[in-house]
Amino acid sequence: MPILIFFVAHWYLSLFVQTFYLHRYAAHKMFTMNKFWEKFFFFLTYIGQGSSFLSPRAYAILHRMHHAFSDTDRDPHSPHFSNNAFTMMWKTKNIYNNVLHKRMEAEARFEGNYPLWDALERFGDTYFSRIGWGTFYVFFYIAFATQWWMYLLLPIHFLMGPIHGAIVNWSGHKYGYQNFDNNDKSRNSLFFDFLTGGELFQNNHHKLPNRVNFGVKWWELDPTYPVIWALDKLRIIRLKKVRA
Repeated sequence: MPILIFFVAHWYLSLFVQTFYLHRYAAHKMFTMNKFWEKFFFFLTYIGQGSSFLSPRAYAILHRMHHAFSDTDRDPHSPHFSNNAFTMMWKTKNIYNNVLHKRMEAEARFEGNYPLWDALERFGDTYFSRIGWGTFYVFFYIAFATQWWMYLLLPIHFLMGPIHGAIVNWSGHKYGYQNFDNNDKSRNSLFFDFLTGGELFQNNHHKLPNRVNFGVKWWELDPTYPVIWALDKLRIIRLKKVRA
């Protein structure tokens, strides 16, 4: 039971910080928050993703490129220009690292208006941090695993952030239905996206990139949206007023 709880908690915490902080805040600025909460959620992103921590700056730039070049050969992670999800994510990794380490100059329109914490970003990308988190996961399993097959879950912990990205970008641009013609291959893969917190409403999101609720139809349920609504009511964040 501890392993199941730990796995589910890590899956959904990592997922939450990716969809709430990296995607909806860093990349799109769908809402605002003060500097205290910006740093709080930056640190929570580091804790939640652990060994697979993703830089908010690099994530925001890649995601803005993805919207601008969706499903073309300039898209950092389109499944239609890769043979499988592994080669797609390897391509994404290379572009991400070039952006992260400033070996590639992004277009000016993709830069700026994202959270910065240089010290934590640098530390989160070190081998010390990534291997340290991986070691923690291994020791937790040694302490609590009761079956050999449980250890097969460890690679998911190690690569949690990129795995979420692979699911969203592969499935969300190949499988499902379309509410809108966006001149790309984006799809809505699930009507209740319990798996990736609303991220699999890719077709809706590409049509309405600043809409905080990724569900559009009444029966499309984005489970992250009620959390964002509650954080707005608590005045931790402030939702921007945009046309749906």
